[in-house]
Amino acid sequence: MIKVGKLNTLKIVGSDNLQYTLSDDESNIVSLPHTNTLSPISKDAEEITVFVYTNKQGALTATTKKPYAEVGDYALLKVVAEAPNGVFMDLGIEKDLFVPKKEQRWPMVKGKSYLIHIYLDPLNNHMVGSSRLNKYIDRDELSVEVGDEVELIISEETDLGYNAIINNRHIGLLYANEVFENLRIGNKRKGWIKKIYPDGKIDLSLQPLGYEHILNSREMIIDLLKKRNGRIPLGDKSSPEEVYKILKISKKTFKKAIGALYKERLIEISDEEIKETKQ
Repeated sequence: MIKVGKLNTLKIVGSDNLQYTLSDDESNIVSLPHTNTLSPISKDAEEITVFVYTNKQGALTATTKKPYAEVGDYALLKVVAEAPNGVFMDLGIEKDLFVPKKEQRWPMVKGKSYLIHIYLDPLNNHMVGSSRLNKYIDRDELSVEVGDEVELIISEETDLGYNAIINNRHIGLLYANEVFENLRIGNKRKGWIKKIYPDGKIDLSLQPLGYEHILNSREMIIDLLKKRNGRIPLGDKSSPEEVYKILKISKKTFKKAIGALYKERLIEISDEEIKETKQ
C-alpha cells in the first residue's frame, strides 16, 4: 500500500523520456518525473525509495528529494507565498505545503517561519498544514511513562516555561526555572518524562531522572577535572546558567554530584571552583 506524505520503497516497472513508472505490491501506480530525481537512476535498479505526494491534478507523484517533514510530523517551515485562502510553505520538495486560513492559529505572512502539523486531507489525499497544534495532540491514550526518554519539539513559550511536542504525539511543559539555555520555537531536543498528572498533563525535563544521572554526572566531572588540570571554574555560588554552560546539567544535579565527590575526598569545593584533591 502506498502511503501518501511518506517515504515509500517502490518497484520500477517502466520508464520513458518524461518519467519513471513505479508500483507497489498491489499494482498501485506512481509517476516519478525525471525532473524530480536528484541523480540518474541506474538501469539495473529494480526498486527505489521515494517520497509520494498528490499533485495538482490529483495524481500520485514521487520525488527522490527528502522533505523537511512528513505527514504526522510537527515541523518549523517557512512561508514562501500567500494566497487569498491560505499560504504555501517550503517543504523541501517540488510541491509546497498549503496551510488554509482556517488552519492558521494566527495570520501567516510570507518570509516568516511557523511550527505546523502536517496531515492528510481525507477528501482529496493532499498534504495540508495546520498551526492549530492542539487539534492534533493525543490526550486520550498516553504512550509514555515517567522516566521515559523522548523526542521534543519546542512549540510555544508560556508564562511557566515552554510547551513541547512529545514524540510527535503528546504535549508537555518544561518549566522556565529548569531550562538553562535559549530555546526557540521549532528547536528539537532530547527530553525525559518527569511527571504525569491524573488529568494527562505532563511535566518534562531536559535531563535524565534518578540516581543513575547523578553517577553519570559524577564521572563526567572527574573526566573534565583531568582534562582541565584538576580545576573547574564552578562552585557553590555559581549560577545555574554557568553550570549548564560548562556541564550541560542542572545546578541541583551538579551539587549532588560534587557533594558525592567531596564525601569521597576526591575534590575540594569553594564558592567559585572545584579542584581535584592531591592523592
